[in-house]
Amino acid sequence: MWRRGVVVAVLAVLTALLMILHAQVPNRIGNLGSLMETFLPWLGVLVPVLLVAALVRRSATALIALLLPTVVWANLFGGLLIGKSGVGGDLTVATHNVNAENPDPEGTARKIVESGADVVALEELKASAVPTYEKALGGTYKYRSVQGTVGLWSKYPLSGSRPVDIRMGWTRAMRSTVMTPQGSIAVYVAHLPSVRVKLHAGFTANQRDDSADALGEAIADERLDRIVLLGDLNGTMNDRSLNAVTSQMRSTQGAAGDGYGFSWPAAFPMARIDQIMVKGVEPKSSWTLPRTGSDHLPIAARIELSE
Repeated sequence: MWRRGVVVAVLAVLTALLMILHAQVPNRIGNLGSLMETFLPWLGVLVPVLLVAALVRRSATALIALLLPTVVWANLFGGLLIGKSGVGGDLTVATHNVNAENPDPEGTARKIVESGADVVALEELKASAVPTYEKALGGTYKYRSVQGTVGLWSKYPLSGSRPVDIRMGWTRAMRSTVMTPQGSIAVYVAHLPSVRVKLHAGFTANQRDDSADALGEAIADERLDRIVLLGDLNGTMNDRSLNAVTSQMRSTQGAAGDGYGFSWPAAFPMARIDQIMVKGVEPKSSWTLPRTGSDHLPIAARIELSE
């Protein structure tokens, strides 16, 4: 009973160590650390698998060892299962990567309007589809600004709208001041470069990492105290390579969400790579919206602007 299941016990300890020491997994080899951190909560799936193996082996050693990854996972991610959504808030914001190949942009826009958001950011806007989104959203959102492949629609006036250079060679980020009844806030919209997993190159995230650094610099230089970032960052809050951004701002999902809020892929969400992040304001609630014609789920949050 005690001698059986040593391999299962070792795997349990290794799983716990990976979760505890994920920041020590090097990125030098194929950005392996960032890849693991993108799907870090899913390491918990190994626990029930190893539990079955321990029961089959009737191993007390393995069962005791499994307590370690169970406790570590609960400490890291268990809190996300507790409902944190509150009431109140002054402003509802939403963001959605609409997918350039979306077969139903009009339907997608209609679902965004149904969310009740006051400010909406859209990413991966195809030039030929922009008029469709403008027409479908125009009745609800009087003010808009489209910069390259990202855009911002608002019920409140916009000013100072401009592209933000994230070192890509074309515009996939922007900044605007939204003049709400509670005062002005800086809103950034960003779509960081896509990442892929390739056998010969590993996790191809270097361009995304460079863009994240540039976005972090732009946010650090922002003069307004209240900042909201909306967009597809192609990375999670756990990914160390987004530290230039995540070290400055809070995730509305982590602070006021219910569950993990995974947003991609829409058919079976496995990671929250679409983000609503804030600085100088208080998140009250955060949630995902119903699926559209995109491969991402839209997400929304309610925030408190009043001091």
